[in-house]
Parts: sequence; C-alpha cells; structure tokens
Amino acid sequence: MASVRLRGIRKNYGDNPVIKGIDLDIEDGQFVVFVGPSGCGKSTLLRIIAGLEDVTEGELEIGGVPSLGVDPSKRGIAMVFQSYALYPHMTVADNMGFALKLAKVPKEEIADRVRRAAEILQIAHLLERKPKALSGGQRQRVAIGRAIVRKPEVFLFDEPLSNLDAALRAQTRVELARLHRELATTMIYVTHDQVEAMTLGQKIVVFNGGRIEQVGTPFELYERPANLFVAGFLGSPRMNFLEGSLVGERGAIATVRLAGGAQVEVAADATNAPVGARVTLGVRPEHLRLLPHAAGEAGGIPGTVGLVEYLGDVTLAYVQVEGMPEMVAVKCNGGQAAPAMGTRVLLAFEPQQGYLFGADGAAMPARERTARTPAAAY
Repeated sequence: MASVRLRGIRKNYGDNPVIKGIDLDIEDGQFVVFVGPSGCGKSTLLRIIAGLEDVTEGELEIGGVPSLGVDPSKRGIAMVFQSYALYPHMTVADNMGFALKLAKVPKEEIADRVRRAAEILQIAHLLERKPKALSGGQRQRVAIGRAIVRKPEVFLFDEPLSNLDAALRAQTRVELARLHRELATTMIYVTHDQVEAMTLGQKIVVFNGGRIEQVGTPFELYERPANLFVAGFLGSPRMNFLEGSLVGERGAIATVRLAGGAQVEVAADATNAPVGARVTLGVRPEHLRLLPHAAGEAGGIPGTVGLVEYLGDVTLAYVQVEGMPEMVAVKCNGGQAAPAMGTRVLLAFEPQQGYLFGADGAAMPARERTARTPAAAY
C-alpha cells in the first residue's frame, strides 16, 4: 500500500490550463473516486499520477517518495484503462503474465501470481481461453488481473466499466468493491458516473473545470454539498433548483419568495445575506411531498403535474411550477401515489430538508438535517 500526495499540480496544453492547482491527500489503502463531467481534468490528473503526463508545476509523492520525473514502471502503480487492450493471439494466462515475462520474472513465479489473481477474480477456469472467447465483463476482469499480478502499491482505474452494459456494470462494481476489501490496496478510480462514485468510493473528489469542488465521503457530499455544482451533480434525478429572493431570516430559518410568488422556509443561516438578495432553493426529489392543491398547506408551492414516469420501484412526477423554466422532479415512493398529468398540486417539504445557495453558488450554513420523513399518500 502507499499514500498519494499532490501539491499545487498544474497542467497546461500550450496556453490552455486543464489542471488549475490541485492539492489532495489519498491515504494508504483508501478507495478514492475522481468524478466529474467530461473535460473536467479527472483523467488527466490520473495520468499525471501514473507518469503518462508531465506537469507544468507542482509536487507528487507516492508512498512518501517524490515521483515526478520517475519512470511509470518504477512508481509502484498499475493502471486499468477503459479499453481492455488484450493481445488477441495470447491466452488469458499469457495476457495476465506478459508484463512479468518482460521483466524476466521466473516462470514459476509468473504462473503462481497469475493463478492467485485469477482465483481472486473468479476467472481461473478461463486461463486457457483467448480474448475472442470471452464476454466484455470477463475481458475487463482479465485487464484487472493483469494489473494485480504486478503487485502494485496503487491501482489506477480510468473509467473501466464504460464499455459494459448496465447489468455488467452493476455486477463489476460489486466485484471491484470486494477486490478492494481483499487486497487492501490504495485505489484511485475515475468515472463520470455518479452512481459508480457513490457506491464505490470511500472518499469522493468532485472535479469541475480543472479544479476540485469538494472532497468527502459519499454521505457528506450528498447531505452537505458545498455548492450548486456538487448538489446538482450527485443524485438521480438531480436536486431541484428554484430561483428566488430572501425575505428574511429568524433563528437559522430563512424565508424565501420564489419567482412564482410562493414563500417557503428553509433551515439555513442567511444572516450574512441582505433582504432581497438573489438565492437558489435546493430540494432533492425524495424530500418533496405532493399534496392536493385544495389542501392549502402553508409554505406549499403550487404547480401542475406535467409528466409521470413509472419505473417499477419508484414513480417520478414532474411538476411545472410558475416562474420556473424546468419542471420539478418528485420521487413518489413509500406508499405515495402519483397524481395524473394535468393535476394541480402543492409541493411541500420540511425546512430541514431544503438547501439554500447564495448568488455565488456557495451553500449557506445549515443545521443538522433531519431524517427523511415518510411521504403522505396523495
């Protein structure tokens, strides 16, 4: 195992900066996920750690050893790419042991390492097959096995599941989590899929535009996002955002008037924002309740159901709210039935389950959030 330490990492392509000053500490044996949209710099940073990209400025240590300028083969890392890149004329065993053969490792040791890696990945019965006789998931496990036999101190994964279908991705996620528990080795995993990030990462690093927006556990990032970008990136469907203005604040409860005129209360400390300041209300779909419009609940947001999606375990209702360009998503589960399209409804939520963001996009401080409350039946 080895820790990874990055300080002031910058990377420019000509006059175009793609990594804009990254400071990050990854602990021994930790599973860390880099997540963000395409072009945010997460794969470039992974390639810098691997030694496949030079840096414009900064420091990198792997296992406490300065590693910039060190040959990739001597950094104690192994990388698994999106493409399997297997030799089609070689067997699985030969593919997995090829790097060791080039390093002139004794044949007996190569065979032993390949066998042990194959047992861990549950592909021992495939060792004599060639890649064309394997499924996509099996090929990816061979690529992972090729990394395991090298006994690296740090595993680097660059979107390794992107070429798999949905069912295989879910299965392979489980296998990767099990692999980390068995090997107890530092792993850094790059993905644009927030589901992969939330299910695999012990620590998640959210990237945007070559910078780190927030670092934390899946729970911390989901429950306490630092800004609008993080709040909107993690969650499916994503957090609802409604524009409004600050009416007032009392006892860490802020009152917000939305663009359509409705007033709501949010458990947020808005004492540093002036009355009338532009703010954004954030509410996750699972925290919203649908009530009949006639209920007249104080603080409810009136709207009209524009679309209903039945997904088996959950139903999503999309509500058009006056003054809002995008419809508001509501997860109808826990016994709550979705009304028909065209129905007038009220959207309601507990103040402790709302978020408030200032004009700069930063989250306003909030009290500890309450547990999710069961939704009332429509």
